[in-house]
Amino acid sequence: MLVQFRSPATETITLFGDAAVELLKLMGATGRVPGGLSAEDVPPALQRLESAVEGLKAKTNADTPARPADNEDTATDEDTDLHRSPPIQLETRAVPLLSLLKRAAAAKATVTWEASR
Repeated sequence: MLVQFRSPATETITLFGDAAVELLKLMGATGRVPGGLSAEDVPPALQRLESAVEGLKAKTNADTPARPADNEDTATDEDTDLHRSPPIQLETRAVPLLSLLKRAAAAKATVTWEASR
């Protein structure tokens, strides 16, 4: 499932359903799709999401081990799989939604979301 976020103040953005639901919950919404925020509810939702994303960034940075020095022998199965990309973190996926919420808050506009095909 994909979820589209809309606001009269900005363009439509589309997120993967699982990430969208997690982000909705972080901003204080129920996580149900479809849904929406009134213009008055956008600034507090933005603040909650920003705080949650900062917390996720701090946790990710604390959990990330330091990379070994170039002269250290650390070959693992993961190191040999050069074609595999690291997973995209939720805090990275939040960037377009944060931008949409900031612009909606500045314009005192509503935000809605619904499932996309």
